[in-house]
Amino acid sequence: MQVKLYDIHGDPTAWNAYVLAHPAGTAAHMLAWGRAAHMSMGHPLYYIYVEDQGRICGLVPLVHVKSRLFGNSLISVAFSTNGGPLFDNEEVLALLDGECARLAEELDVDCVEFRNMDRVHEDWPCKDDMYSVFRKELSADNEENMLAIPRKQRAMVRKGIKFDLKPEIDQDVDRLYALYAESVRNLGTPVFPKKLFQAMKDEFGDDCEILTVCAPDGPAIASVMSIYFRNEVFPYYGGATFEARKYAANDFMYWSVMERAVTERKCEIFDFGRSKNGTGSFSFKKNWGFEPRPLHYEYYLREGQQVPEINPMNPKYRMMIETWKKLPLPLANFLGPMISRSLG
Repeated sequence: MQVKLYDIHGDPTAWNAYVLAHPAGTAAHMLAWGRAAHMSMGHPLYYIYVEDQGRICGLVPLVHVKSRLFGNSLISVAFSTNGGPLFDNEEVLALLDGECARLAEELDVDCVEFRNMDRVHEDWPCKDDMYSVFRKELSADNEENMLAIPRKQRAMVRKGIKFDLKPEIDQDVDRLYALYAESVRNLGTPVFPKKLFQAMKDEFGDDCEILTVCAPDGPAIASVMSIYFRNEVFPYYGGATFEARKYAANDFMYWSVMERAVTERKCEIFDFGRSKNGTGSFSFKKNWGFEPRPLHYEYYLREGQQVPEINPMNPKYRMMIETWKKLPLPLANFLGPMISRSLG
């Protein structure tokens, strides 16, 4: 068996075929995800794989994110919910680990972060109390999916339907980005560059879909970008105006994604993505009847380094967050991409 570096600019077929066939594979493991981050923000990629007799038998996609403010890490996968190593057996995992350790020394990073759904290394430091993921099986009958939503949340979806909101499929990222940028500014978070959204659309092609919700009088008030992977739909980047609340537009939007995923794509899994435990986003997803499942983020630490604490709950970032919420939107949109590219 040999450890090799995949050509991220070459033919993605072999890499993607392994991801699609592996039971733990996700959209974040696909070559498109890392390439979008690389092309839009310039982060170097180290997509490592193990080959045995011409066949891939394990891989780990690494994004190198280096920042004076937020540290220096190899992340599998940055700007995603998960993306840790995929492998056929423990021997393959050991080879991947060894190459990650070698790269960590060569690049002089603080740590390697594996974003796993389940534990892979029982002896590595692990954060499993910060994020949870929300996934649920879908029925082929959308009436059953509607009835599976708890009563109070179902009432919010029906409220949006009664307002005669209009779901529209966008071919460009313009409306999504404007709504997303406004939402994250209101949360005190720097916005990602628009180029990231366009790169995601370009790289994933027909497997990336933008659904925008319009108010009864016409303007767009909510929008979300979803990635389709195997039999799953994964709504990821989304945003809405303050006005969207009175129309229950977010509730209607996610129902529209679910409904369309079943009808048009025959999806069987709705992946609501991750949320920080104890946040409003966490409660919103739980209200839909989704059970939280903790994510396990594992760390290979260089000597003398500690597990990074880069999250909005960290007290040292609170003042920055509160200040950001008050910035004029044009200024937040100008400054945001310079900072967010380092958040990973």
